[in-house]
Amino acid sequence: MTAETISDQQEPAEKYPPELLNAIPNGTIFAYNLDEDKTPGGMKVRWKIRVATGPEATRTDARQAEAIREALTWLRKQQASRR
Repeated sequence: MTAETISDQQEPAEKYPPELLNAIPNGTIFAYNLDEDKTPGGMKVRWKIRVATGPEATRTDARQAEAIREALTWLRKQQASRR
């Protein structure tokens, strides 16, 4: 993803009143699909974002951190085996 694409996707939080942002219930899922014409090789790209707060958010953060750690470890091993 390029910086240009990232800036196209972001909206300033100040644009919305705090009451509106606080009204999003825990567990809400937002799904975004990128236009296949704008992705490499017409690859389908989809983001699913689940709203989590409190203890659930803490557990989700830990799961994501572990998944990222595993992915980086795997990538490092793959790069080392190709040398």
